[in-house]
Amino acid sequence: MAAEEDTTAQEFAPPRKKAPSEDDKRRKKMVPGGLMKALLRPGGGEATPSEGDQVIYHCTVRTLDGVVVESTRSEFGGNGIPVRHVLGKSKMILGLLEGIPTMLKGEVAMFKMKSQVHYGEEDCPVPVSSSFPKDNELHFEIEMIDFAKAKVISDDFGVVKKVLDEGEGWETPREPYEVKARISARTAEGKLIVSHSEGEIYCFTFGKSEVPKGLEMGIGTMTRREKAIIYVTKQYMSDSPFLSLGDSFDEIHFEVELVHFIQVRDMLGDGRLIKRRIRDGKGEFPMDCPLHDSRLQVHYKGMLLNEQNKVFYDTRIDNDGQPLEFSSGEGLVPEGFEMCVRLMLPGEIALVTCPPDYAYDKFPRPANVPEGAHIQWEIELLGFEMPRDWTGLDFRSIMNEAGNIRNTGNRLFKEGKYELAKAKYEKVLREFNHVNPQDDEEGKEFSDTRNLLNLNMAACYLKMGETRMSIESCNKVLDANPANVKALYRRGMAFMSAGDFEEARTDFKAMIKFDKSSEPDAKAALLKLKQKEQEVDRKARKQFKGLFDKKPGEISDVGTDETEEEPGAEDHKARDQEQSDKDEAEEPNYEKQTTGLFSLFWPTGRRIFTALGLDRCSIL
Repeated sequence: MAAEEDTTAQEFAPPRKKAPSEDDKRRKKMVPGGLMKALLRPGGGEATPSEGDQVIYHCTVRTLDGVVVESTRSEFGGNGIPVRHVLGKSKMILGLLEGIPTMLKGEVAMFKMKSQVHYGEEDCPVPVSSSFPKDNELHFEIEMIDFAKAKVISDDFGVVKKVLDEGEGWETPREPYEVKARISARTAEGKLIVSHSEGEIYCFTFGKSEVPKGLEMGIGTMTRREKAIIYVTKQYMSDSPFLSLGDSFDEIHFEVELVHFIQVRDMLGDGRLIKRRIRDGKGEFPMDCPLHDSRLQVHYKGMLLNEQNKVFYDTRIDNDGQPLEFSSGEGLVPEGFEMCVRLMLPGEIALVTCPPDYAYDKFPRPANVPEGAHIQWEIELLGFEMPRDWTGLDFRSIMNEAGNIRNTGNRLFKEGKYELAKAKYEKVLREFNHVNPQDDEEGKEFSDTRNLLNLNMAACYLKMGETRMSIESCNKVLDANPANVKALYRRGMAFMSAGDFEEARTDFKAMIKFDKSSEPDAKAALLKLKQKEQEVDRKARKQFKGLFDKKPGEISDVGTDETEEEPGAEDHKARDQEQSDKDEAEEPNYEKQTTGLFSLFWPTGRRIFTALGLDRCSIL
């Protein structure tokens, strides 16, 4: 009953109030008669500025007897540039903080302010010169020119964007995208500097300083077809081919229509693997891309990136017009090819330039492609099929799907593609989190399969040199079955690789205790462990040889020579790593220590998401 009362109390509890801002605290300083307003010219409409709006106004400050103290207007000695502030973000005097939100567009008003609501306020956030009469009561004549919602792009308000027409989608340009835009420029006083006639488009590469810095910052927040005014102050007006003004203007207003941009992605971040979209696909990027393992259909043309751009393969010609079909995540195409296809939309055509190590130097090379060749692929993604959804499947169907994926992982492991194999096992283990066996028989099959997957994960981690992760995978098996000999063996090998010799010895001895048939493998492992310990001890003795042999006052150098391999160690290499998987013929041969050609082939998932800016996502 008490729990019900607590729940009811929570439902009807008043919402937690937002903590007051600094401006809210300042408003409490207002005193009766401290701020008075007189309307000089009415404005239009009914809307008034609110928090988040950029307000643009002229301001003239006078003493009560009419002497002009300061002004933005040129006729009173100002520079003619109106003030721009963003309500709720810019630092403003208290009187304007209260008065501006009462004005309409086009309105002119006189605000009579006591000193404590303008620059005479205690701890006023707006600095003023020592000659300013901040202790006097003053008149502030304000003409509200314009106000609208704005996006503050630089913290110092040097670049602010006002949206005129919303764009399409969510993607915005970034380096090294190719951008097409209509751009005109005016001074803050309204003088036209650059105009564009109907249909005239300026093309530039984002990040190449081909437009002023502030303008590029603003365009970097725009979507396709968006129209906006970008306000840029002097400190963001860098010289560029588009506009070179130097210090001649304090502020420029750019009116921009972002006509189009071509997605260009530096997939590795070093300029070697570049994907350039030359025809848009259908759908929203990246939600409608084949990021997950899928069955893909593509047409492609492969060219040698040289003076002749010789075509070495074209599916439309060399494959009887049939597209290439392959399953992603299985190492069936060069890594650079697959990385780029995963970021394509159906119907998209992309031009990919690829270095040799992501093309055919680590993949079966066509006969007419020389070693070390840089490749260019023109790829069209015709479509793709997502992997089968396990939701609603019965237990037998789920286990069949799991078996197929595990078999693929085993094949990849045997090919030396350890990261790819690991991704397959990880995928099944994630899906297993939502599987609920219905009886003891299903439970045993499910548990056995999960143990095999964790053991395979441990084997992959060991091959990749991630010993601690390998130990964690073995622990998941041993927590459920402490007598699992295969898990003890793999964990022992991981401990040995990590230099934890006592833990390794304990695991190898436990193998014999739990299963006499594993004694040959355990003894071979113990022999290797002994050799490893002797090797480490010998290196340590050689490194510190003579360190403690000198007389008092003498200095001894620590040895740094590399120790040669212990004689006779070769005789044990064939045996000390071998243990057959009697219970599963297709299980990876986890003791084999030879590093395959593709052992570093698949950090691809991480690289794809790095190219997207989603570094911490998983692709499988």
